[in-house]
This record gives sequence, structure tokens and C-alpha cells, in this order.
Amino acid sequence: MFVNVNANPANKPKFVGELEGLTRADVILSEFKYSRGSEVFGEAEPAEYVYQVIEGAVRSYKLLSDGRRQIGAFHLIGDIFGLENGPAHRFTAEAIVDTTVRLARRISLETVAETNALVARDLLNMTTSNLQHAEDHMLLLGRKTSLERVAAFLLEMDRRLSGVGVMALPMSRRDIADYLGLTLETVSRALSFLHERDILGFVGQTQRQIVLLNRAELAKLDL
Repeated sequence: MFVNVNANPANKPKFVGELEGLTRADVILSEFKYSRGSEVFGEAEPAEYVYQVIEGAVRSYKLLSDGRRQIGAFHLIGDIFGLENGPAHRFTAEAIVDTTVRLARRISLETVAETNALVARDLLNMTTSNLQHAEDHMLLLGRKTSLERVAAFLLEMDRRLSGVGVMALPMSRRDIADYLGLTLETVSRALSFLHERDILGFVGQTQRQIVLLNRAELAKLDL
């Protein structure tokens, strides 16, 4: 399951520039708790803050004109999100589970970045990372088969989720389907296919805790 970073302040993820001496007062950091399903910010709302997940998980999504939901990203412990290149948020962000989020005023970060090259570098790295994720996601949605998409998702979560042997997914299969541009049934069939071939195993009745039994075979499916 998730590591409780609040149990030891030393384990809390670092925010932008903190390793290089940026203090909390420089960017006016605050922490807020959001219950499962609560909105962190909405699409088109003013982008006044930058956010970091301290505990839990957040999904960013858009609702399409026909009512479908497209999830653009999952933000896990330590991830920073909500950094926009315009004055408003392009996606809605919502807590997947009970979540603690750290907030910093965007204008404070931008002001510090004007005179602190290390903070400016961190912001650039964040922007570049977000762009790379968007490009990878576009390729996944546009060119990969359903099984390749599910394999790519599992490998991504395996890299990002900390755990000893067990990958605890905070998101539901519906979330996964909306992230991969698939139906719920297709995701379930793909997971069953991988389970039947001993590529992964399930722990618990919810099947959100997954053990990857054969990463090499899973990687072969992610073309």
C-alpha cells in the first residue's frame, strides 16, 4: 500500500528547489486534505497554485462533449502537477483516494525562479517531463493495441509505485480504461489474459494489488 510519508517528516517528498536551499517561506507552502472523489481544481479555473501529492493519488481528466471521460495522467506520491503554460487549468484534477496535497503559489515560484537558476531549472525539468509524458500517452492512444496499452500501463505503474513485491493500484479499472482509451470490458479481458499466462497475479478480492510475475514477457507486449 502507499507509504505514509507524514509518519516521518524526513520522508516527505521535496518540493521544487528545496534540495538547493529554497525555504517553505519562499513559495508559501500549505497542505490540504481531499477526500476520495473530491475536486482539487476544475478545468478552466485560474491556475494560481502548483500542487504536489504527499499522500494518496490524483487523476487529471477532461470530459468530452459526448460525456466520455479522458484521463490524461495519474499523479502519485511526490508528483508535482497543475503547472500550466497559461492562466487557467486545462484539466480537472480529482482525488482518487483520500489524499494530502501540498500547494505553492504559482506567482511565488515564478518570482523566485527569476533570480534562482536552480529553481528555474527545476521548473523547466517539470515542464519537459510533463511534455514527454503527454507525447508517450499520445503514442499509446494512437498506435498501440489494447493489450499493448495495458502492458505499457502496468510497466509505468511498476516504475512509479513503491512497494515490496506488490503493486497497489489506487485507481479502479474504470480509471485505467479512461486513461488508456479503452472500455472497462477490454481492460478486464487484457488483465485476465495476462493472469492466465502467469505474467501477473492478483492479491485480494479487489484485484487492485498486482504482483508482476514475468516482467520480461510483459515488456515484450509493450511494443
